[in-house]
Amino acid sequence: MPYQDTNDLPDNVKHVLPEHAQAIYKEAFNSAWQQYRDPDDRRGDDSREETAHKVAWAA
Repeated sequence: MPYQDTNDLPDNVKHVLPEHAQAIYKEAFNSAWQQYRDPDDRRGDDSREETAHKVAWAA
């Protein structure tokens, strides 16, 4: 589910990334969450959430 605030990010993101990077991660995740809602748009058997996290880490 999309994140409303950087405080909502998973601990492994908050403890690794600086504050500015967390904001980028959140925006990338939320964008990918919308973009990859259709399973046909994803690679392999990844869930919508897994795909969004992969996109966000790559941002």
